[in-house]
Amino acid sequence: MKFSTRFDSDQPSAELFGIISDFSRSERSLRARGAQVRRIDPAQDPGTGLGWIIDFNWRGQGRKVRLDVTRFDRPSHITLDGHSDQFDLSINMTVVALSRVKSRLLFETEIRPRTMRARLLLQTAKLGKSQLGRKYDQRIADFLTHLRAA
Repeated sequence: MKFSTRFDSDQPSAELFGIISDFSRSERSLRARGAQVRRIDPAQDPGTGLGWIIDFNWRGQGRKVRLDVTRFDRPSHITLDGHSDQFDLSINMTVVALSRVKSRLLFETEIRPRTMRARLLLQTAKLGKSQLGRKYDQRIADFLTHLRAA
């Protein structure tokens, strides 16, 4: 199942890329939302090889996701790949310059099932994909607003 959204910003593309590639800021934002975040690679420089184990509660159950940076092309593209017990996850963030002072972030998430139970969950979720898409758009916008304010 794929979700995608775009976010227009009144910031230059290099500045917007700097915000989304500040993984320490993202970690703080996730912790503020109740997740436990452990960095696997303690390197401070962003780039491929960084990884996290993220523990959070969703629908009353504890979940664990391992997320790794698999592509880091400054100043335009970041890909994060992850997996949990039931799902594989891919997140693509692309920054496009619209002008010298405006830019656009294309944010795409793809979820793939790893088990039969997960496949059934995704099939059920597809029935409400339009509502899930609206929630996804709002969550990404809130997350980016929180990152910019931090």
